[in-house]
Amino acid sequence: MFKKFFKGSKKKNMVEKKEEVNKKEESEKFQSNIENKKVENAIKEEKVDILKDESLKEKIEEVKKEEVKKEELEEKKTEKKGFFTSLKEKLTKSREGLFGKLKNFFSGRSVIDDEMYEDLEELLIQSDIGFDMTLKIVENLEKEVKTRGIKEAEKVYDVLKDVLERFLIRENNKIELKEDRLNIILVVGVNGVGKTTTIGKMISKFKSEGKKVIIGAADTFRAAAIEQLEEWAIRSEVDIVKHSQGADPGAVVFDTLKAAKSRNMDVAIIDTAGRLHNKKNLMDELSKINKIIKKEIGENEPYETLLVIDGTTGQNGLTQARVFNEVTKLTGFVITKLDGTAKGGIIFAISEELKKPVKFIGVGEGIEDLREFDADEFINAIFE
Repeated sequence: MFKKFFKGSKKKNMVEKKEEVNKKEESEKFQSNIENKKVENAIKEEKVDILKDESLKEKIEEVKKEEVKKEELEEKKTEKKGFFTSLKEKLTKSREGLFGKLKNFFSGRSVIDDEMYEDLEELLIQSDIGFDMTLKIVENLEKEVKTRGIKEAEKVYDVLKDVLERFLIRENNKIELKEDRLNIILVVGVNGVGKTTTIGKMISKFKSEGKKVIIGAADTFRAAAIEQLEEWAIRSEVDIVKHSQGADPGAVVFDTLKAAKSRNMDVAIIDTAGRLHNKKNLMDELSKINKIIKKEIGENEPYETLLVIDGTTGQNGLTQARVFNEVTKLTGFVITKLDGTAKGGIIFAISEELKKPVKFIGVGEGIEDLREFDADEFINAIFE
């Protein structure tokens, strides 16, 4: 009987002890929740000074640091992913247009034969790739398909991607600004290609990098060009050197460089040469401007001469590139309005024929839509 009583008493004590532990745990959990709530409120209201518990202050600081680290990491991931996704979205017309047709072209074939290559040539020529460039692409593609031993037509699409990528210039695609010297960027191109807007976006880019920028309105043939540049200068809060309509472009360039030096500017962007109706006049004008620049910075000092081309104009854009490349020493290209074309093949033709790098591509109206050209990102964005 005592044994039974003892067992019952022991069992009762154990139950009471367990309840006591549970109550203690619940109390600690409740206290912890209150403490965490205080931490959250303190972080939100930034009223750490009213908290007397020093250990709680330390805990708040630790939580803050961890949250900042997480936010920075997420921002970097989002920024990297967002840029590529955005570029892919911006080039939707090209991807679904020419390059979508190419994918359907190969997937709809059962055999790889001469007829397939002939039909491919026709499709590429119709898509503003150009006759000479088309022949080069198809010739290289045919060789590569044989080398890899490809037997299925639909797999030729991936081979074409690799072939086209090789035609893109991968060196000197970026404008490398030098420290402790004036960096000069001469921008040329016919009217209507987006030259002035490109300059405005370049101003924004360099200013965001902490550079002091000045612009020279040396395309004096058009009053509107001077006014548009002035608007960009006001909007971006940068200096502009301008003369009246019809003034000597060389004089504007000279005054721009003098002002840039005296004001310790990092970058001078000069807008000029918007006409192609007279090749000799264009050549004379650019030759004079180049002499002025070399006299000011030194005969052997490098500077950029960028040609802006409208990506929607196809073979006309390529013709412009040829002419400007003949009359002046181009260092690279800016291809604008690539978001508005379903063809987009001009970028390969220009890179291959003129052997000059694409520095920027324009893929929209926003300031951020002037993108530094990256061959891998471009290829991945246009090919599905």
